[in-house]
Order: sequence, then C-alpha cells, then structure tokens
Amino acid sequence: MIQRKTRNPEQTRNDLLDAAYHEILESGFQAASLERILANTSVSKGALYHHFGTKRDLGLAVIEEVIGPQLEERWFTMLAQHDNPISGLYNLIAEKISHADESVIRYGCPLNNLIQEMSPLDESFRQGLQKIIERWVEVVAEALKEGQSAGQVRPDSNPEDIALYIVASIEGCVGLGKNAQSINAYQRCLRQLQVYIQSLAV
Repeated sequence: MIQRKTRNPEQTRNDLLDAAYHEILESGFQAASLERILANTSVSKGALYHHFGTKRDLGLAVIEEVIGPQLEERWFTMLAQHDNPISGLYNLIAEKISHADESVIRYGCPLNNLIQEMSPLDESFRQGLQKIIERWVEVVAEALKEGQSAGQVRPDSNPEDIALYIVASIEGCVGLGKNAQSINAYQRCLRQLQVYIQSLAV
C-alpha cells in the first residue's frame, strides 16, 4: 500500500515563504508568479490559499517573516556582539565587501527593491518596509549611544542622524552597484562609508 507523504503545516508555510522570497527577489513582487512558487515547493494551490489568502498576503508575510528576520540576523545580532560600535560597523561592512558576488549586483537588496517597487503603490507594503528600516536605524543609533557613553564615539555626533545616514548609504551602495552591474562600484562605495564610520571614533 502506497503511503501518501504528509506535510507539516508549519513546514509548508515556511517552504512557501522561502520560495516566494526568492521569486520576489528575482522577478519583483508584481511580476512574481504563484505558479513558479508552487512548482518550487510542490505545494498545492489549495494549500497556498489556506496559508495566504492572496498573493498580497504572501508578499506582506515575506516582508515580516523573511526579510525582517534576515536583517536581524545579519546586522542586529552581529552588531550586538561587538563592544565598540565603530569597529562593529566597520567590520560588518568589511564582511559585505569581502563577500560581494554577482548575486548582490544582479538582484540587489530585497528590502530596497520592494521599497522602490511597492511603497508608492501599497500602504501596507510601505508600512511593513518602513518598520524594518526604523528598526535598523534604531539598533544602529542605540549602539552609537552606548559607544558615546563608553567614550568610543565622538560626543558631538547625533546617533539618530548618523544611523539614518549609515542605513541610507548601505542601501544606496547596493542600488548603485546593481544599476552599474559592478561589484567594484559597490565595494568602493562601501569603503568610503567605512572611512566615514572611522571618523566618528574619539
């Protein structure tokens, strides 16, 4: 007797989110194909709509449950492991420089891509994306404030303004590199950001 493979509902949801994330990264949200997402997961259309009522719901879930946690892992957690925010930020950017590859230049930043594509079109998308940006700025600003208290960051600097500038610069470097299709341009841009970050040290 052939036993039908049972699928864990939580795993099904995670598989759909992962496939949707990659589809959106490659094609953008509006051009993303539910058929390709289903083909890459072997999930039925009924199961998809059981977890996500619409394609829009799936996109919003990708923002909250995939892109947000990715940033948490790659930036917030890593930054918290450094006692000095200057060296922490410098080293995080150095890692981005050393690990730059064609995928970064081809696809860009998933957060920035969706900001450019969807923020003017859908307020829920805009709010979800803005929440991530605000959290990113907040984490960097708090690290800089702690650095000021420890005598590591210039006392005349404004942590909130600097954090906003750093986040905008990182996103801008990715965008410029993507448009130029140049890893070198992306890396050069990030190196100048490192110079700026070093200038914040006492």
